Amino acid sequence: MFSATDVGLELVKSKIKTLTEFLDVYLKIANVHTVDFYTEDVWNEFVALPPEAVTSHLLHQQEGSPGADRTGASVWDQTQKLSDVAAYRRVTQDHALPNLGVCTPLDDLRQEMWGDKQKDMFLKTSTFMSSKKSHEVEVMSEVIACIAKYCNIQQVIDIGSGKGYLSSYLSMQYGLTVYGVDSSSTNTSGANERNRKLKRYWKVYQRQRKHLNQDPASEHLEEKPMGDVASFMEIKELIGHGREQESRPENQSGRVQPPAQTPNSVTFLQSETNEEINRDVTAQILGSIEDGFSDTENLFLEFLSTDAVDMGSLLRKKKDLDEKEKERRKTASLEAKAKRIKEANLYSPLTLHVTSTTELQDIISDVKDSMMVGLHTCGDLASDTLRIFMAKPELQAVCSVGCCYHLLSEEFELSDDSKDCCHGPWGFPMSQYLRSSVWHCGRNARMSACLPLERVTVGNGLPSESLFYRAVLQVIIKEHYGNGKTYTTLQRTNSKHVGKIYSKSSSFVDYTRKSVEKLGMDGSKMSDSLIQGYYDRYMPRMKELEAFNLLKVALAPCIEGLILLDRLCYLKEQENVAWSALVQLFDPLKSPRCYAVIGVKK
Repeated sequence: MFSATDVGLELVKSKIKTLTEFLDVYLKIANVHTVDFYTEDVWNEFVALPPEAVTSHLLHQQEGSPGADRTGASVWDQTQKLSDVAAYRRVTQDHALPNLGVCTPLDDLRQEMWGDKQKDMFLKTSTFMSSKKSHEVEVMSEVIACIAKYCNIQQVIDIGSGKGYLSSYLSMQYGLTVYGVDSSSTNTSGANERNRKLKRYWKVYQRQRKHLNQDPASEHLEEKPMGDVASFMEIKELIGHGREQESRPENQSGRVQPPAQTPNSVTFLQSETNEEINRDVTAQILGSIEDGFSDTENLFLEFLSTDAVDMGSLLRKKKDLDEKEKERRKTASLEAKAKRIKEANLYSPLTLHVTSTTELQDIISDVKDSMMVGLHTCGDLASDTLRIFMAKPELQAVCSVGCCYHLLSEEFELSDDSKDCCHGPWGFPMSQYLRSSVWHCGRNARMSACLPLERVTVGNGLPSESLFYRAVLQVIIKEHYGNGKTYTTLQRTNSKHVGKIYSKSSSFVDYTRKSVEKLGMDGSKMSDSLIQGYYDRYMPRMKELEAFNLLKVALAPCIEGLILLDRLCYLKEQENVAWSALVQLFDPLKSPRCYAVIGVKK
């Protein structure tokens, strides 16, 4: 499978080695905590250039001179401070994940999966999702559906399913049976309600398409797109016209006049077609009477009132049927009921905290060959997804897009505090190859890996003012509450965090007062003028903070690349994995965490 898109284990190992050697030198930039920027005089410790020079080269992507040294040796001066920002930019680009030559292009994967065949798109996700989520779901579901088809899989387990966007779409668009698993009961409850409304939308959408495809007369009519779930009120009103027609005056041709207005969500025909639809509705009602279907099992009964049709007439007709016809109708009704039940249960949200030791029986009572997927699974959950895939023989394929690298647990992180909070397998590193080198990133570097380079490059910068506020606040805490003691990052980890106070503050003075109160400190000994004085003192140096954050942003694709190549290497080390790849699924401007780790077993 996908032989043209396969990347060998040795190549992956060589790129991991290249990245670790590079990051051994450059990781010191990424591991600086913004909180310590002024208290530890970070700019003067690491950079020998004015901040304007750094911003100019990194933000505006100025190219260096031809033939410049690309080894990184010219980046630092004799005191190991950054002295050539153009060289820094070149060397970080060379080690960025897209330039390492190990990712499988999505277009190549699509060609292998679909060939020249155009895939059908029945349901536009933009109808009920944001543009970002719509982009992610459409692209990822296409890849999942094709791999599931290749592996002859009908069951999909969506780990960290959240609100169920991906799960719902996989079930409705591709007919897969999906189990959406999330640790939050709130998410699961919301997904259930949203899925209920979405299935109503989907059923009417399918009936509209089927009716238009089967009726030649519909070719001459303009089909108007479905709106949102509110369209059902329009459909209810439309069906209600069946009662009103009994008393509506006839026109000169002797036919009942159609309604004056037709709902926009459904393409409706004239009287001959109306009569045909009414006959179809009557037949469905009759089948429901025969088998005792409840109102909720039949979409039309849900909208029709009890006197919308002549029930006595239907029952008399039923008595006149011979036994063979009764049996035929009963069989057809049972098959239709089974189909409706199956369709209704294509997506099943449930609440469960998933770890690497989770049993599939906790998710699915009747386990069959399945595919495990995850769209933006947070922290260790992405690593656990791959471990579960390898541990369970029923899982034949995996497609995982991770996020929140700063929440990963690291086996070889120097902090003892990080080891106390972790139980079970570590989130990073996963591969035996990287574990053998006892390599670690550090939390600040993993947080830097989440920075959106592409968005920053096009002008969507980082929230500089909030970061500036926090760094100046740390100066105040050190000088007024620290008793001369310098607070380290580890010590702050064990205390309260300031959190999202910036968005609730009207000024730096207001921000400081609220932060000090949250941290349990006495703010009465500081006047407003004293607090404002700190702001005025450091405001001229805000450019340093902005420029340094750009240096960290430039390293983001390198650190993210190491984390993702470690996961890919883990899959390639397994003997029973036939094919695995790292694929950029999404446009990074729309979705910065855009890479999927994909694997298929032998």
